Amino acid sequence: MAAVEEAQQPLLDNNAGGGGEGSSSAAPKPKQPKTPAQKAIRKTFKATAHLSNLLPTGTVLVFQMFSPAFTCQGKCPAILNQTVTLLLLTFSSLTCFLLCLTDSLRDERGKVRYGLATFKGLWILDGSKITLSPEEAAKYRLKFIDFFHAFMSILVFAAVAMLDKNVVNCFYPKPSEEARQLLVVFHVGTGIVCSLLFVLFPSRRHGIGFPLSRS
Repeated sequence: MAAVEEAQQPLLDNNAGGGGEGSSSAAPKPKQPKTPAQKAIRKTFKATAHLSNLLPTGTVLVFQMFSPAFTCQGKCPAILNQTVTLLLLTFSSLTCFLLCLTDSLRDERGKVRYGLATFKGLWILDGSKITLSPEEAAKYRLKFIDFFHAFMSILVFAAVAMLDKNVVNCFYPKPSEEARQLLVVFHVGTGIVCSLLFVLFPSRRHGIGFPLSRS
């Protein structure tokens, strides 16, 4: 029995030593350090989803859905592709602007009614005859903060669109390194500034594309 233990002891030591050498040889190679530009671009793309949350629901989704088709995957072989893409950008920007001026209310039956805010009150879009008291109508009137949010939404959408690879390849196929850096700086700067302003000056409207509380 002792002879068996003596025979096994060196074998255990050798295995332990061999395992150490094997683990050291199989150790993963250290990652190559990323350049500042690569780090900035990576953070920028991660922030795109957050920026999209500041826009009306579905605006960026619709844009990203039609962008590959209108630009032919960023190739834009004809002027028509660039024209249609410009129209898509313009339509999406106007949509962001107008949806920030919409609001909603619940009628007597608790049904949600959407309308466009005006200087007199709320214009119901579906034509429902809802009479608001002067006090209630005053709550829905257009204010300076509404236009402020609308213009910020356009800036946020511009930041998202300018980093869309299909749009960039369509209008600027071979951007220089300086141009890429400017796009990244504009995207990050717009995200930080607009996010801060949205927090400091929040909107109380619950229009089309924005969540509505049950109360």
